[in-house]
Amino acid sequence: MDSIIRDIEKEFSQATEVPAFKAGSTVTVSYKIKEGNKERVQQFQGVVIQRKGSGATETFTVRKMSGNIGVERIFPISSPFIEKIEVNKVGDVRRARIFYFRDRRGKSARIKEKRRAVTEK
Repeated sequence: MDSIIRDIEKEFSQATEVPAFKAGSTVTVSYKIKEGNKERVQQFQGVVIQRKGSGATETFTVRKMSGNIGVERIFPISSPFIEKIEVNKVGDVRRARIFYFRDRRGKSARIKEKRRAVTEK
């Protein structure tokens, strides 16, 4: 039964290019917003708190600080409203879901950056 559902999901899902990111990464998500008959693209930049689900139902949660208030937004990976996902920093965290990050302020809210090998073109 499970394999049948997976096969149908593959058939109907639009394959979109999603960069490799995980919890602790800082990403910028460009998504489309409809206001009346106008459509515009808005960026949401923050730290990925978790990735959840698999296949067509996979989602990820991004948290940012707006003023002194924390704002979280859940994005479906297969959403047609997401224009692109850009990975700004790759964070080095030990957990897959960093909910403890919600309670942190100031210096304790920093995440170590994972060193990446630089490839020259």
